[in-house]
Amino acid sequence: MATPTSTAPHAVRSPHTLGALAERFGLGLRGDPATPVTGVATLARAAAGQLAFLANPRYRAELMATGAEAVVLREEDAGECPVACLVARDPYSAFARIAALFDPTPAPRAGVHPSAVVAADARVDPAAEIGPFVSIGARSVIEAGAVVGPGCVIGEDCTVGADSRLVARVTLVTRVRLGARVLVHPGAVLGADGFGLAMEQGRWLKVPQLGGVVVGDDCEIGANTTIDRGALDDTVLGEDVRLDNQIQIAHNVVIGAHSALAGCSAVAGSAKIGRYCLIGGSAGVLGHLELADRVTITAMSLVTHSIREPGEYSSGTPIQDNRSWRRNAARFKHLDTLARRINAATKDPT
Repeated sequence: MATPTSTAPHAVRSPHTLGALAERFGLGLRGDPATPVTGVATLARAAAGQLAFLANPRYRAELMATGAEAVVLREEDAGECPVACLVARDPYSAFARIAALFDPTPAPRAGVHPSAVVAADARVDPAAEIGPFVSIGARSVIEAGAVVGPGCVIGEDCTVGADSRLVARVTLVTRVRLGARVLVHPGAVLGADGFGLAMEQGRWLKVPQLGGVVVGDDCEIGANTTIDRGALDDTVLGEDVRLDNQIQIAHNVVIGAHSALAGCSAVAGSAKIGRYCLIGGSAGVLGHLELADRVTITAMSLVTHSIREPGEYSSGTPIQDNRSWRRNAARFKHLDTLARRINAATKDPT
């Protein structure tokens, strides 16, 4: 019986060489250019043939003991490296580009799986791949090179742009337009009803959600993330927006190009987030607020007012032992009284 070949994403059959990697990505090289690289790993776990990286100074101690064949690092760290190295201005970005060589995306297998159900007036490009148990609704368009993975549901009036990939069990409910090269991970739902309600005589009245969702080119949407369609206008993600897993984007939100939101964050209806913004994990943005370009919100923060200037913003209190927390929480109720006393005591008697 033949020995099975490893299918691990960090291993390949035909190794790259350090010289070829340096030339391809414009990196400096210290070491033998003919040295083969067969995979990637962390400094602590790398073995012979594998490439590691050092981007955070906190891990510099692991450099001296690494078992890696070579390391991607900055010029100032190269002198301490005990193995061959590739020198980069931004080691993490360089490592990401190299690591992509060891995790190639398979080319689309053009055609429609026999189990797929495609509406008669839907348009599927011959160069697109439609996987098993896919449903494609009326007037929807799947463009060239797109991959619609197993179990995906594409509703009416949707567009999946060229070379986009819906990994599996993705739902585009209605009026969702994906740009080119968009990656959507399993379980994501785009275009569901926004949370629009009006109170009438003591009962909720549902407000129809007549807009759609527009996703720009090169975006990535994480597993089980939801993006609601707009009430009248569209919910919009600009170019190269990156959403982590389990994020909620409410109706009519606009997120500017190149912004990124970490897991479990939430943005309420009609909020507008600028370009190059970073939203930390489990952070929240209240509705109808605006964030300027290049705003960073740290994890677990709640944005309760618009932010007009770039910068890093935080809210909440750091974790502490429970006894201290309970004592301080009780004191919160007295802050206003204490502030008034201090103001009264410091007033100029003249």
